[in-house]
Amino acid sequence: MQAIGYRPGSALSDPQCFVEISKEYPKPRPRDLLVSVRAVSVNPVDTKIRNGQVFLGEEIDVLGWDVAGVVVDVGADVTLFRPGDEVFYSGNLNRPGANAELHAVDERLVGRKPARLTFMQAAALPLTSLTAWELLFDRLDVTPGSLHDGGTLLIIGGAGGVGSMLIQLARRLTGLTVIATASRPESREWCLSLGAHHVIDHSRSMIEELAATGASAITHIAALNQTEQHWAAIAAIIAPYGKVGVITNHAILDATPLRSKSASLHWEDVVTRPHSGGADMVAHHRILEEVSALADSGVLRSTVTTDLGKLTPSSLLEAHRLVEGGRMLGKVVLEGLSTEMGARHYLRR
Repeated sequence: MQAIGYRPGSALSDPQCFVEISKEYPKPRPRDLLVSVRAVSVNPVDTKIRNGQVFLGEEIDVLGWDVAGVVVDVGADVTLFRPGDEVFYSGNLNRPGANAELHAVDERLVGRKPARLTFMQAAALPLTSLTAWELLFDRLDVTPGSLHDGGTLLIIGGAGGVGSMLIQLARRLTGLTVIATASRPESREWCLSLGAHHVIDHSRSMIEELAATGASAITHIAALNQTEQHWAAIAAIIAPYGKVGVITNHAILDATPLRSKSASLHWEDVVTRPHSGGADMVAHHRILEEVSALADSGVLRSTVTTDLGKLTPSSLLEAHRLVEGGRMLGKVVLEGLSTEMGARHYLRR
């Protein structure tokens, strides 16, 4: 089958950064779905693996862990899906990605694609929805559906992929006042369009910016980017007994400044459940099923802002350039490599 391979540790200037390759068809495990890939999205983790910040091992020769497609085959123990089902998922970084015609994924990490969304629109949702959901409801301990609960959530970096979903989930499913940060006019308008009550500028004093909103005490903070840069402000802003959720990487992050307020620090990493294996993996299936239902009912919307067309080495390079630049609003998507002929060829083997 056709796939787009990458050179580990490569810069965007490398002409062999992405190349077309031919691979054997994936061999589904007992709980696996084999998916005909119709669309993929690019996330910061893809760029970090490509440029060498994250090393997954030599067996991971293809990137791409935000997927929408159609099930063409199932493993012997699959119970949740059948061939012909339209699905979306973020998969598992321990296995090759979906920048290929066909992709194997454990069914417990997969949800049914929202019927009202196209494959391109759906591919933008899985990884960011899972991260935002786990951060808000599992780590920060907010209860979904509690629309009368008080409190205020500050989202640092609201215009990115995770922030775009977190604004929607918090505004639509909780009673929290939602304050996002953004430093450009277009990112400010994006956050407001997604439902943020207020948007402040994180390039200025966030303490002063928050005071100008008149918002109540900040009971929850989601630090989605530049956490080290904003850490002193985060410690000053969080209310006593508040909760701080972090998704960013750091060599060191000193939680000591939170001690005097009895505030708590919570890490969120979407790969934890897939990597842990076992019964907990199916939580990703349940979350994506919830997200799908919310999208179909109009509560959540896709966060696609950039469609780069068919997946090729050059279009994938441009997607990585946009994501690595750190100024993306929402998500960038590409049309997958799957073809009807390729799926038929696999089934005729």
